[in-house]
Amino acid sequence: MRVLIAAASFAAKISGLQRHAINMARCLLLAPEVESVHFAIAPWQTEMVDASGLQLDSRLVVHVSEMDRSSLGRNSWYYRKLPDLNRGVRADVVHLSYPMPIEPSKVGCPTVVTLHDLYPYEIPMNFGFPKFIFNRIALRQCLGAVDAITCVSEATKGKLKEHLPAFARKAVRVYNCVEPQPSDIANAVDPWSDEPFLLCVAQHRKNKNLRLLIRAYKRLLDAGRIPAKMRLLVVGISGPETPGIKRLISDFALNDRVWLGEGLSEGELQWCYRHCEALVAPSITEGFGLPVAEALLAGCRVICSEIPAHWEVGAGRCRFVNLQYGGEQKLADAIAASLSEARPRPTHLPELSAAKITRQYIGIYSELLSLSTTASVSTTIPIATSESQVL
Repeated sequence: MRVLIAAASFAAKISGLQRHAINMARCLLLAPEVESVHFAIAPWQTEMVDASGLQLDSRLVVHVSEMDRSSLGRNSWYYRKLPDLNRGVRADVVHLSYPMPIEPSKVGCPTVVTLHDLYPYEIPMNFGFPKFIFNRIALRQCLGAVDAITCVSEATKGKLKEHLPAFARKAVRVYNCVEPQPSDIANAVDPWSDEPFLLCVAQHRKNKNLRLLIRAYKRLLDAGRIPAKMRLLVVGISGPETPGIKRLISDFALNDRVWLGEGLSEGELQWCYRHCEALVAPSITEGFGLPVAEALLAGCRVICSEIPAHWEVGAGRCRFVNLQYGGEQKLADAIAASLSEARPRPTHLPELSAAKITRQYIGIYSELLSLSTTASVSTTIPIATSESQVL
């Protein structure tokens, strides 16, 4: 079986989307059925892929595809050039690591897309007006074109059924693979090597609720409820909220206490999980609680918002906070309470293991290939697995 993973995206630095694509390739390379994994990226992503260690496996073939970095340029590549790449690769399955518009009749084999969230419908101001309208159009086109949709959580699958029910029958739940890679990083934040810090892993978007976190952190400092030397580290790539976040940090005179870090390697991020006093995840909505899962595996205290995606990963393991009313004070109280407790032991999450996820992907691909012998590839192929039945 030859699989083409289309992973080209805007970001040059590691983020949740890129980590998903890399982990998906890592999973597929564990499967003896997989002859080769072809990994399509944009030119500005080469350094990130080189740092992943994926290329140590001879079955991985990286394709650096020329494209314009604009939204139009990337959409055009997926729609017009991806079929050309696949003709040369002759993949048995093409898997889009996130939704982008494609022309299924030209791809030439079954197609799958990973659906991370329904943000264009849930929180359109993540994208701004009128951009969210085009995001919705592209999302609908992609979901209608592909043969199968792998949702990263039951929460995301439920949102798909709520907002775009016509596509839900070809959706299955396949969690993100979350298995920390070995790391020998001695220190990821040199200036704070001996100082305690709170950690938040989040891109600078509205749904991540970072300004609420900064206000809660300031409230704790002003009240003396956390040590004066306690810092706040926010790891995530810049986004629409970055100017407002920086302005708030400046207004609160927290420039020497809050660090906005991006581009941390996998090893550096794991160092942060192991050494932080607590992970705080105050999101309004999420498709999958990746930082929550990683923090639990590392043995972190975890304070997170009471939303479905966080419950799915961390029920019974995290301190949940309903941030709907008086969120700033409630988040501050939860952080203070959590810091008074002993650090928990690392949690075992077998449902997120590479072995588990690999078998689910191979099962989906095999079923699509079997069905494609008797049905046109461009038609919708409803699929089911033993873990997630057709709606």
